[in-house]
Amino acid sequence: MNGETGVDLIWAAGALVLVVAALAAHRVPLGQAAKMALAWIAIFAVGFVAFTFRDDLSTAAGRVWAELDPDATMVEGETVRIRMGQDGHFWANVSINGNQERFLIDSGATITGLSVGAAARSGVEPSSGFPMMLNTANGTIAADRAEIETLQIGSITMRDHGAVIAEEFGGTNVIGMNFLSRLSSWSVEGGWLILRP
Repeated sequence: MNGETGVDLIWAAGALVLVVAALAAHRVPLGQAAKMALAWIAIFAVGFVAFTFRDDLSTAAGRVWAELDPDATMVEGETVRIRMGQDGHFWANVSINGNQERFLIDSGATITGLSVGAAARSGVEPSSGFPMMLNTANGTIAADRAEIETLQIGSITMRDHGAVIAEEFGGTNVIGMNFLSRLSSWSVEGGWLILRP
């Protein structure tokens, strides 16, 4: 028996003596005392099991919440999991310089795109110089180049991240391949987008 086990046994014995002494002082009938003791043992057992499996329970709770919230983002260690939305796309709440904005994650987009409103709310200014010409589903548009100081999705943070700003984006913000290609890997598995830094 090592020292830690001996200390644990001493604490357990001390707790048992306190419980027995408390029951004896109140002259609780033996049958009722046995029921109370079993109830406390069950409570301590459940607490011990919950403490032992706390990480697994946290992950399970995250997955249950993700089922209730279709746009949910889960963080598992450094990995970020984003559930496919009802529309078949992957949406995430993204922090841009500390400001939260909703983004479509689109592997068909070359670069991260910000709406004019999101750029203003996040303190992202267009850089000087010539606009970038982009081919979009609605034709070719001119977009202002910009740089995002800090972009964060879950536990993944990118600094000095290139982006474009355009009126034509309307209210839609897009995470493009210039973000995804900086990850160690990304994949789609069973309705989840998996991002690994």
